Amino acid sequence: MSATSAPIISPSILAADFTQLGEEVRAVANADWIHVDIMDGHFVPNLSFGPDITAAVDGLTMQPLDVHLMIQEPEKWVETYAKAGADCIIFHVEAVESQEAAVALARTIRDLGVRAGFSIKPGTPIEPWLDVLEHFDEVLVMSVEPGFGGQSFMPDQLDKVRALRAAIDQRGLDMTIEIDGGISRDTIRQAAEAGCDAFVAGSAIYKQDDKAAAVEELRQEATL
Repeated sequence: MSATSAPIISPSILAADFTQLGEEVRAVANADWIHVDIMDGHFVPNLSFGPDITAAVDGLTMQPLDVHLMIQEPEKWVETYAKAGADCIIFHVEAVESQEAAVALARTIRDLGVRAGFSIKPGTPIEPWLDVLEHFDEVLVMSVEPGFGGQSFMPDQLDKVRALRAAIDQRGLDMTIEIDGGISRDTIRQAAEAGCDAFVAGSAIYKQDDKAAAVEELRQEATL
């Protein structure tokens, strides 16, 4: 985590009780962001939310919506999710044709008035992307294989975080490093120490009786 920033806790509503979604969003009113996972059943082997649910969540809260597109052809959908209330749109580098296409898509997202982010799967190296960081506002490092919640944290992915932290700090960029996958009270501190600013947590928040307390516990663990 950067020396001056407070940790950002972003509960993933993928782990929420969908039959009580309004209550579940309000239960984490002390969180910094709300993380919305969009899955198409093609890029990842699971289906989740679409723009209508995103817009509904946006109507429930003033918290920024951190929208993670785990979908093919994200360029066809960014305007839809911007209109649905996304404050940051994150797409996967594996879902675009080239680095040039990724930079162009980030420009499109920013032109929509939304922060632009990219995400990277565990098996994808970060090094080729370090030279184009200035085109993005956020990087989401996946510390599990994307698609399903409840997986175990992959500590080797923190090497990517360290490389990002060094590049961002060296160049004085205003960027957020976010991590998603297996984040809990047992893993969040090592992610913070590696250089993460923002932390997506699903089960660690939504499987607890007191969700607001779980948010605060994670924030305390991530405060260095």
